[in-house]
Amino acid sequence: MTKNVYTVGQVNSYIKNMFTQDFMMNRIYVKGEVSNCKYHTTGHIYFTLKDDSGALQAVLFAGNRKGLSFPMKNGDNVIVLGSISVYERDGKYQLYAREILPDGEGLLYQRFERLKRELEEMGMFAPEYKQPIPRYIHTLGIVTAPTGAAIRDIQNISRRRNPYVQTILYPALVQGEGAAASIVNGIHALEQLGVDVMIVGRGGGSMEDLWAFNEEIVARAIFECPVPIISAVGHETDTTIADYTADLRAPTPSAAAELAVYDIRELEGTLLSFQLELNRNMTDRLERAEERVLQYEHRLKLLSPVHQLNEKRQTAADLEEKLRVKMEQQLLQRRHTLELLAERLEALSPLKKLSQGYAFVADEQGQGICDAGKVQKGDILKIHMLNGKVSAKVEEVEQIWAEKAPGE
Repeated sequence: MTKNVYTVGQVNSYIKNMFTQDFMMNRIYVKGEVSNCKYHTTGHIYFTLKDDSGALQAVLFAGNRKGLSFPMKNGDNVIVLGSISVYERDGKYQLYAREILPDGEGLLYQRFERLKRELEEMGMFAPEYKQPIPRYIHTLGIVTAPTGAAIRDIQNISRRRNPYVQTILYPALVQGEGAAASIVNGIHALEQLGVDVMIVGRGGGSMEDLWAFNEEIVARAIFECPVPIISAVGHETDTTIADYTADLRAPTPSAAAELAVYDIRELEGTLLSFQLELNRNMTDRLERAEERVLQYEHRLKLLSPVHQLNEKRQTAADLEEKLRVKMEQQLLQRRHTLELLAERLEALSPLKKLSQGYAFVADEQGQGICDAGKVQKGDILKIHMLNGKVSAKVEEVEQIWAEKAPGE
């Protein structure tokens, strides 16, 4: 009898294993009305799902809070994706939520996720297929409803940013039956007109209101269009399949207009800055060119024949002056030398000796006689004096014998 008795913990653990092994309990969608909703300080959310037939305890742990995209409160009808298991301590089973959606959008959201995965696997969201948005455009195509805030915002912003851009509206259905086909027709029509860029979108609304932009035919039309497309569906928090396939996503129609139409005032400012920079560069280049011209002019003057002749003339004049000074120095030196020689010559001049009372004695042939031994009695001698000469006959010769120097 006692061998079949189990502890409470064993029973709870066994039941938990049963839930764990049940595939359906590991991934189940449950819908109901929220009650007893409590946001814990730890970040966990505890609540109860109820309907007319019963109630189910549920918890969304803080780590799964990204699965809740709206502020859940009591009274909300929701669809909860999660798993059911047993909390062993209390012996109670509860729903462990991973994702919570408002009821009514749950099925649409599943369709959205399924189509998104399929198109992503086909590569329709790949960045390499995205076309760049032209910076400057002439025509802007718009696929949206002809009435409403979206078209007014796009046209107003386009005119303000650049009044020269032509906007062409294709009035499409953006909600309800036939909206997806109308959007596709608008894309094809504007493509045939050859616009530079297209904006495809509408204002905000519920998931049902925006569903036309989640249809596969719209996604394919956007992906296959050779004209760059900017999607502008709903508000910033709204996301559609068209946003993923478009070449660029704008959070709002107004933002799409700003992305598509370049602000002409900014362009004018850019052109003005380019003009100022160009003028400054041209002025700098002209100043540098003028400086080079002056340098070349100076070099040309230095190398011109006239300047060269002037230089040669100046050089010749300088050499001439040097030669003149040198010659004067030479002449002065030679004159001084000549004066010295003249003084010496004058000192040796016979006339000077004669003027001092001396006389020059020569024989009849004019040969000078300075040795008395060569004169004999009776010889006729010519005696030259300062102012004339005298002929004399030798009457007597008297020699004075000078003492010879040793060795003579």
